[in-house]
Amino acid sequence: MADAATARPTARARSWWGWGWADEHPDDAECVAMGALLPGTLPRPLPVPRVADLRIDRPAVEPPPSLAQLVTADPGARAAHAMGKAYRDVIRALRGRPARIPDLVARPSNDQDVADLLEWAGDRDVAVIPYGGGSSVTGGVEYRGDAHRAVVSLDLTALDRVVEVDTDSRAARIQAGVLGPALEDQLRPHGLTLRHFPQSFEFSTLGGWLATRAGGHYATVHTHIDDFVQSLRLVTPAGAGTSWQVPASGAGPSPDRLFLGSEGTLGVITEAWMRLQDRPRHRASASVRFADFAAALRAVRTIAQSGLTPANCRLLDAGEAALSGAARDGSSVLVLGFESAAAPVDAALAQALDLARAHGGTPSSGGRGDDAVGAWRSAFFRMPYLRDGLARMGAVVETFETAATWKRLPALIDAVRDEVGAAAREATGHPAAVNCRLTHVYPDGAAPYFTVLAGGRAGDEVAVWDHLKDVATDVLHRHHATITHHHAVGRDHRPGYDRQRPEPFALALRAAKAALDPHGILNPGVLMD
Repeated sequence: MADAATARPTARARSWWGWGWADEHPDDAECVAMGALLPGTLPRPLPVPRVADLRIDRPAVEPPPSLAQLVTADPGARAAHAMGKAYRDVIRALRGRPARIPDLVARPSNDQDVADLLEWAGDRDVAVIPYGGGSSVTGGVEYRGDAHRAVVSLDLTALDRVVEVDTDSRAARIQAGVLGPALEDQLRPHGLTLRHFPQSFEFSTLGGWLATRAGGHYATVHTHIDDFVQSLRLVTPAGAGTSWQVPASGAGPSPDRLFLGSEGTLGVITEAWMRLQDRPRHRASASVRFADFAAALRAVRTIAQSGLTPANCRLLDAGEAALSGAARDGSSVLVLGFESAAAPVDAALAQALDLARAHGGTPSSGGRGDDAVGAWRSAFFRMPYLRDGLARMGAVVETFETAATWKRLPALIDAVRDEVGAAAREATGHPAAVNCRLTHVYPDGAAPYFTVLAGGRAGDEVAVWDHLKDVATDVLHRHHATITHHHAVGRDHRPGYDRQRPEPFALALRAAKAALDPHGILNPGVLMD
């Protein structure tokens, strides 16, 4: 028997039912302590669900011998690929009612594997759900169609390499299944970075970011993965193709734009040429407190329109500031950060702080010792785990984000607070909090992110969540705010997307679907029927 010095370390396990690492989830005592802060929660946490307790039927389909080495029917793998990581997904797993469990999980290791799997699925009318890190919070990786149809989850994480680095052009050809940390590890020896850090960075893939037009850490300028794309390669049921790697082009409608945000409905993204950056060497950050949220909004608008382009420009309202620990005195808090690979950024931070002061803000001393900045950063990464802990207590936790012009923004935020808050109180019979933060800012508008917290309605948490989603969708539509700024459409946002897009574009999208996926096997129900 090996002693402690020679024993091999145990690999960390992902949670099949909730966010992130299984060993990072709050224990029962922490769940109870959080539940005590919300009236109407359960007296004790729901038990952590086990795959062994699920009813998992035998696969309804078998692959041919030529593909058998690419697929698994392992119950644990199938359960882990059944759905994403939205509150709706977590509470269904906790209640023992997960989404449709796929019949098989396929793990291709190259383009030909993907093409062969799609050809077989088309011949057998098998639904194929492309799957990256599984961090979707919009129902993007679960199947909700015909219960008699066989389903395969197409896990792309074996495509995990940086294939080629072009240091002259500061670009790299990268396989789509690489997870965020592994991507950065492979770029680091070259002194380069993609510098795209969504909250899901640790558990999401390049292909997932591209397929969902994911937003990243940058609060200004390079806010979306779109900004870093030079070229895409896709495998579709109708064939494979690659767009040219060029710095810019005016040659007709962009093929990349067709597939960015297509969420696995038109084809499977297998690799991309991505624009890189030198790794930042200079950083400076500070926080600013505001007694008045409206004044804070005006300050952020001024900074966004100043040309200073901060890397971080997060505005937390009083509720969000208290929840993250950034401030507990009723203040709103603006978290500012600048970074550069070329030159110090202290002067840019000082200019932004001067603009904030002009609107009544009180800056901190700044630097790495800024308590508010540190508290916000810690809460940002911990929050998904705490959400799952609250779900175990039967609380309803809804989050959604949007974007609107500065002119519409104040009325939009007020309407969400009033109407979604009232709907949560009515649906649960308990007090509800609706908090807001701005995650990304532009010269012409901003992206507010809302968190709704309320005691639940035992056993009916999904129905309450669905109702709140409907109310929020109506509010966003009335205020001409997008149904999603950076979390994709999936299945949960489909009603809002149908109302937002112009009908001629919908016709073109359906035509593209029919041409590229004639059997309708790819992620059915997402973006279009």
